[in-house]
Amino acid sequence: MQQPILNDHNKEEYPPMHTAEHILNGTMVKLFGCRRSANAHIERRKSKCDYDLPAPLSPEQIAAVEARVNEVIAAHLPVTMEYITHEQAQGRFDMERLPDDASATLRVVRVGDYDECLCVGSHVSNTAEIGHFRISSTRYEAGRFRIVFRLDQ
Repeated sequence: MQQPILNDHNKEEYPPMHTAEHILNGTMVKLFGCRRSANAHIERRKSKCDYDLPAPLSPEQIAAVEARVNEVIAAHLPVTMEYITHEQAQGRFDMERLPDDASATLRVVRVGDYDECLCVGSHVSNTAEIGHFRISSTRYEAGRFRIVFRLDQ
């Protein structure tokens, strides 16, 4: 099968951190019914994601997020890709963040049966490659909850 043509990606993420971001996003959606992160800044040493929430998470909720992300990592789930059309993505994914010039083919990145989203970034092939996820700080301001996280090897 011929490799689909995707949009150029303007940055090179650290695959373990980028995959951890996917798991964090899936966890936030599942636990709190929010959308995936409104903003994300993914780096090798520390990363941050912002979520639109009506109130800050409690210390217990933050601990639950961290524990759940680590459970998913420890499950050694495969990280796989699938290629679909825009029509196939409609109703399945939030299409608002796609660039206007998005390629005709879209790539779905799936973390086991836990999370899936449209993404052109770099990822690990199994969650066992990620390491230990740790929330290092949080902040709530004007309806936006920021989670700063790190990976410990």
